[in-house]
Amino acid sequence: MNDILAAIGEALIDFIPDRSGCGFDEVEAFAPKVGGAPANVCAAFSRLGGKSRLLTQLGDDPFGHRIIHRLESVGVDTSCISLTDRANTALAFVSLAENGDRTFSFYRKPSADMLYSAESIRENYFDGVFCLHFCSVSIGDFPMKDAHRRAIDILKRRGGIVSFDPNLRFNLWESLEALKTAVREFIPFSDIVKLSEEELEFITGCTAPEEGAKWLFDQGVKLMLYTLGSKGAYAFTENTKAFSPAYKVCAVDTTGAGDGFTGAFLYRLHELGAEAGSLGALSAKTLTECLDFSNRFCALSVTKKGAIASYPDAEELRSLELK
Repeated sequence: MNDILAAIGEALIDFIPDRSGCGFDEVEAFAPKVGGAPANVCAAFSRLGGKSRLLTQLGDDPFGHRIIHRLESVGVDTSCISLTDRANTALAFVSLAENGDRTFSFYRKPSADMLYSAESIRENYFDGVFCLHFCSVSIGDFPMKDAHRRAIDILKRRGGIVSFDPNLRFNLWESLEALKTAVREFIPFSDIVKLSEEELEFITGCTAPEEGAKWLFDQGVKLMLYTLGSKGAYAFTENTKAFSPAYKVCAVDTTGAGDGFTGAFLYRLHELGAEAGSLGALSAKTLTECLDFSNRFCALSVTKKGAIASYPDAEELRSLELK
């Protein structure tokens, strides 16, 4: 049975500030937390009881080893992670606004993950994999882009689901046009695309989510997730749409919240037996159930600092009361 979620892309150390509501120059100390969107999605999936596998490269340094140990501690398969002495593990320093929103300063010129090449990808990495997830941080003009192409090609040939969260980081790109071109290049390979309110117009050219969804469907996408933070989330297929309101919580840190949402959504979607060929036929009831599950997971995660460190397991998700 194919029940493994694989993700390809960056894994890094997020340095979380000791205080919020201030700029970088006012922070006195940072705490290192394992992050990186693809790693976060794997961790969320595994925290809920699923099986996940990360494809990436880390520096053969203390930060790289820290990431491997942390991922293993939450059940992520790290056997497909390479180590190199050609570059260091990526770092990201985070600043937090009063409401938990964050900005990033990356140390990645280049980092080890960027040098992960297509030759590093082996067919057996996809044994038992039902879905491959990726983001846009690692599809720039460096070797990791070709690794993405090869990974997607292998999974497509095996009939798996391809999930894409652009997760835009504008300051990592030489121009907005280069970022848009890269994202649009990979959209036609994707079955599921997740967009935030801020990303919709930039990527699709549309301001209304229904129009953005149609644009994606014309590219071959089967399911669009549209997240609005504290205002909830939508899911669109060509046949239906669904909405789930967000739970009301006091957000401490939103780092990794969107990744947690994605990991939880893919987990519940797989639990309900969805496959690549059936995504467009999912009912509004099923989509609403998946959205509500993901919103609950996300709400619990933002009440703690960090990404992976904040993710609840299945028991916590069931036991805590939210409104």
